[in-house]
Amino acid sequence: MHKTSVLSGRRALPPNISNAEEDEVPAMEMTALVPRGVNLKDFLEVKEVHMFKGDQDVNKQEHHTDKYYHPKLIVRRGQPFLIQIDFNRPYNPEKDQFWVEYLIGRYPQQNKGTYIPIPLVEELQSGTWGAKITWKEDSSIRLSIMSAPTCIVGKFRLYVAVLTPYGILRTKRNPETDTYILFNPWCPEDSVFLDDEKEREEYVLNDLGVVFHGDINNIKSRSWNYGQFEEGILDACLHLMDRAKLDLSGRGNPVKISRVGSAVINAKDDEGVVAGSWDNIYAYGVAPSAWTGSVDILLEYHSSGTPVRYGQCWVFAGVFNTFLRCIGIPGRIVTNYSSAHDNDANLQLDVFVDEDGKVDPKLTKDSIWNYHCWNEAWMTRPDLPIGFGGWQVVDSTPQENSDGMYRCGPASVQAIKHGHVCFQFDAPFVFAEVNSDIVYSKAVKDGTRVIEHIDKTHIGKLILTKEIGSDGTKDITEQYKFQEGTEEERLALETALMYGIKKQTTQDTMEQAGTDVDMDFQVENAILGSDFKVTVTFRNNSHNHYTATAYLSGNIVFYTGVTKNEFKSHTFDVTLEPLASKISEVLIKSGEYMSQLLEQASLHFFVTARLNETKKILAKQKTSVLQIPKLHIKVPGEKVVGKEMSVIVEFTNPLNQKLVNVLVRLDGPGLLRTTSKMFREIPKNSTLTWEEKCFPRQAGVRKLIASLNCDALRHVYGELDLEVERKPLV
Repeated sequence: MHKTSVLSGRRALPPNISNAEEDEVPAMEMTALVPRGVNLKDFLEVKEVHMFKGDQDVNKQEHHTDKYYHPKLIVRRGQPFLIQIDFNRPYNPEKDQFWVEYLIGRYPQQNKGTYIPIPLVEELQSGTWGAKITWKEDSSIRLSIMSAPTCIVGKFRLYVAVLTPYGILRTKRNPETDTYILFNPWCPEDSVFLDDEKEREEYVLNDLGVVFHGDINNIKSRSWNYGQFEEGILDACLHLMDRAKLDLSGRGNPVKISRVGSAVINAKDDEGVVAGSWDNIYAYGVAPSAWTGSVDILLEYHSSGTPVRYGQCWVFAGVFNTFLRCIGIPGRIVTNYSSAHDNDANLQLDVFVDEDGKVDPKLTKDSIWNYHCWNEAWMTRPDLPIGFGGWQVVDSTPQENSDGMYRCGPASVQAIKHGHVCFQFDAPFVFAEVNSDIVYSKAVKDGTRVIEHIDKTHIGKLILTKEIGSDGTKDITEQYKFQEGTEEERLALETALMYGIKKQTTQDTMEQAGTDVDMDFQVENAILGSDFKVTVTFRNNSHNHYTATAYLSGNIVFYTGVTKNEFKSHTFDVTLEPLASKISEVLIKSGEYMSQLLEQASLHFFVTARLNETKKILAKQKTSVLQIPKLHIKVPGEKVVGKEMSVIVEFTNPLNQKLVNVLVRLDGPGLLRTTSKMFREIPKNSTLTWEEKCFPRQAGVRKLIASLNCDALRHVYGELDLEVERKPLV
């Protein structure tokens, strides 16, 4: 039996999953023999098609696509655009018949939306394709073409077809007339319509963003260059949908696109864009903290086809946001502080301590990330009941498997807030990330477990995104959850439980009654490389006299809450007088933590105390992020479009050791292409200076972003806002 092309019995054509591939379209489709003496040249013939595709031309201006550094026509769906056709003679509507065709992919079919013959109409109608003649002069006409607000998003090929008595004559394939059609948040019929101009400017047109990181007590921010308009990025983003094998007919649907996007941005299971690494070893790749934006990553992936190393959550979120904004879906990065990674989705993070109050790492499996970044994409959800459109969580960090792949979302933020976790996709996982309780249990030698304390407010304490029009924070916690302790909050939790999120309570685990003694501790705000104090406060609320054995454990942790090792272990005894407070201080010396520090300078403290008289255990945990020194950027000379500009990056080594193999990156959309330089060593207390020349391309307020990376020091950033002047008119 010989093997033919792989077609299933149900389908006449192979799947149409590539925007890049194309089929030849016949220039002549003859339906009858041409008699002798008839010259086809006598019929209407197309000489040239003008696309008005310059940055200053009407199409790109009206469609808000003038920022794309791209020579072809780029328009948004559901909104008219203009083209001009020059014929060999004046067009006569009485006897000439022609139409414009758009095709995409290899197997164009009208019912799939991949072959679109556009009819000539008297008046354009919103919601449907049509072409109206708006101007005629000599042998030329201008057409206003309206696209459907639901059409496929991608790169289309344009043909003009002329009907003759003997068949159809078509223009030849001309890449110059290719047209990119994107989502249109300005169009009320588009499923990504956003009705606020300021929001559209921020969530679609802003090519710079801010990522919030650090921890809840020490919020840090860094700029990220999305670069969705930079050269090559639009094609790289369309290529991702080809890589994800998304059928072209599904590429008008933001729900499908954002779901496959959340899978293809990470390299797990599909050789996607970014390979994740959380182990602090980044040989043969770039450390996640060194990236300053998405452009290098997407261009490298587009040209090499292999995953780019390495990323962590903010890198996945940054690249995903570029993808969303580039194709026209409003998108933003969100940071959830104290984010639960609940391995068994039981809305409960279990921390087990032994009988002495020390944490048992073998039993404690769930982790709390200091912060976790994901994306929100704006769209309607016709697949869900009314009211669940708007912002949707999509997360491309590979954490858990969803329908056989590492992906997450889109999950309606509104559904998460109200506990309606039955609605697709992955709402239970996101609900747990912002709503879990931390349960401290004592594992007793006989195998029983006694709940000592439940912390209901530690997880999902603060959810932030960038403020519209500034680099400040916008607190959106209320969009994800009702205020702790309110009736609505309990109701949302009960709804989630009803819809099948399990919340187990293990037998014999009743939380013990209220306590006579409270304990809390504070970590002093410290700069990397300095000594600092941890202050533990006990308050005895009873008339009894108590003694306690307390234990402080200091750990170096990844920002994902996973412990690398313990650097401080300190036991101390406390005597508690009735109705009195007692303060104990523990000194942490820089030598104890510096040699083992991980890149985000994140320290995690557990303080547990056992009251000797009652055997009651008190437990508290906190994360502290040390202050990391900054890079300084200066631009001493003039800042004018097209004129050479000098950028100086400076950094002083604050550590008590020399830094080796220091990589510095510099980035600035509209100013310069991302560039980097390696410095072999920076002795202690000495300053590195690097000068780079560039020619600014865009006027207005621009931003320079720099990062510094070496094994001893990561997450060192600097940025500078500057005003670039237009070229003076001579």
